[in-house]
Amino acid sequence: MPLAVYALTIGAFGIGVTEFVIMGLLLQVSADLNVSIPDAGLLISGYALGVFVGAPVLTILTRSLPRKTVLIALMAIFTIGNLACALAPTYDTLMAARVVTALAHGTFFGVGSIVATGLVAPDRRASAISIMFTGLTLATLLGVPFGAWLGLHYGWRSTFWAVTGIGIIAMIVLAFLVPRDRARPVLAPLSEELAVLRRPLVLIGLLMTVLGFGGVFAVFSYIQPILIEITGFSREAVSPILLVFGGGLILGNLAGGKLADRRLLATLFGTLAALALIMLATSLVLESQVLAVAFVGLLGAAAFATVAPLQLRLMEAAGGAGQTLASSLNIAAFNLGNALGAWLGGAVIDHGPGLAAITWVAAAMPVMAILIGLGGVALERRASSRRPAYECA
Repeated sequence: MPLAVYALTIGAFGIGVTEFVIMGLLLQVSADLNVSIPDAGLLISGYALGVFVGAPVLTILTRSLPRKTVLIALMAIFTIGNLACALAPTYDTLMAARVVTALAHGTFFGVGSIVATGLVAPDRRASAISIMFTGLTLATLLGVPFGAWLGLHYGWRSTFWAVTGIGIIAMIVLAFLVPRDRARPVLAPLSEELAVLRRPLVLIGLLMTVLGFGGVFAVFSYIQPILIEITGFSREAVSPILLVFGGGLILGNLAGGKLADRRLLATLFGTLAALALIMLATSLVLESQVLAVAFVGLLGAAAFATVAPLQLRLMEAAGGAGQTLASSLNIAAFNLGNALGAWLGGAVIDHGPGLAAITWVAAAMPVMAILIGLGGVALERRASSRRPAYECA
């Protein structure tokens, strides 16, 4: 695997830390800024919506620039946004700073996916994507527990100061390790790139991503209060348990990439089904501390096993001129799912059956993703059967 792919992993690690670390700080932010836990959870939704808006806008605005320049500039936006989070005096300014930070997220992973897959052989594309996304899993394994520990002992602002430092390091690494573009990209007319949004399989792929990760984040957004208030762990125990979740993410992410290189559709539907089953099972074991920790790890593995197949499936459905835009939009779809999941979890707490019911309510979302995806496969096969024989040849 080329060294540049691992450089992208480091950038992904920085972005992943700032996205996920707030989940280990909900109680501290809630108490310090005098807001409720669901309101603090909306900082997750605000970040995700920033990604959703920033991904298509920045992808289009930067499409004529060298990809290395784009990646470094996006990391600079990320770093400035985290600095603003560390200095934010109120909940509203913290929310605004989170949104600014999020603007760079989708385009970084969208452009990074194109760069990563362009550096490897066709039969290793899903693996290249999964290695880049390992930065996110490492962020969850190392960054989130450390950030939660740092916030617990030195205040939540200290965590964002640390993330700002990570952003600076990531910029330096990208500058040195990512190669310059061999040639300036040949730009297709913007209308051709936007035309990708009219393809049914692309829209189906985006919706599958939203639903799949909506289920994940309905649970993970509130993992701290679930573990403390239902399972009975202390606040200090949450950080080590998040290490288990992060370990599951790494294993699931790498396994999903390798399996998707061999059988993409089987991996896509199999990982979504595993995710739904694990969330259903988790709802039955939350009162057992040992089983709850085990299922937190399994949840992480199933969640990120879906990433590479979802991303590669959409890139294949897009192809051609719209591939970079579709790739960025799928990252936006991941984060729209995050926002939807955080909102759904808050709604279950405030207006539904309560905190203990989040896991089984969330399990319905990957099930819906499977049903929609099966409809897309049927549509694809129908279109293929209608294609003239000379086209199929």
